[in-house]
Amino acid sequence: MSLISVEHVNKIYESLSGDALALDDINFSVNPGEFVGIVGKSGSGKTTLINMISGIDRPSSGSINIDGTRLETLSENELSVWRGKEIGIIFQFFQLLPVLTVLENVLLPMDFLQAIPLAERTKRAYEILELVDMKDQADKFPHELSGGQQQTAAIARALANDPPILIADEPTGNLDSVMTEKVIELFENLVQQQKTILMVTHDSDMVRRTNRIIRIADGRIVDQTENG
Repeated sequence: MSLISVEHVNKIYESLSGDALALDDINFSVNPGEFVGIVGKSGSGKTTLINMISGIDRPSSGSINIDGTRLETLSENELSVWRGKEIGIIFQFFQLLPVLTVLENVLLPMDFLQAIPLAERTKRAYEILELVDMKDQADKFPHELSGGQQQTAAIARALANDPPILIADEPTGNLDSVMTEKVIELFENLVQQQKTILMVTHDSDMVRRTNRIIRIADGRIVDQTENG
């Protein structure tokens, strides 16, 4: 059974200068434990699509079903709680809070969702940082880290509530080749642990490491290719 099912999704942005069709009849599904690359030119609809899947934005029409939950049936408050539990989001520009240490940034999603008992959160945060080889950086602030370390800390934060799905939007766009390789190896390890990852990327080397590539152009899926 599919973990993610996207059915006839359309997104229209309305403005004074006219309507813009950002997504046009999008249909695809993702199985548990898949690593899917989403590629396309700037403005093709990639980020709009992952915003729909993560519940950050809503389709104009169509349905998104994730592990039995139809997102269009949830209120904004319900979506926020659902997203905190089910989705880990990794951004290109890290978006770590600069006034918090690495450890505190990882603790923040746990404090928001409150699904993990308070007494267990710090231990879990250290375990996650150890998983991504960042435990020795726990007490540092983001500005004290390299770009690669900041992105690794952001991945740790995305894992805080043990979500089944990770969504990464150009996660290596600001990293050098060495740190890019470390991030992709981390993603591959997470997939082996049955995480499901959707990754938007322009990096041809990264996309070749995924299980499947979805290509988008002008708001439509134009190709889906299995990687051997």
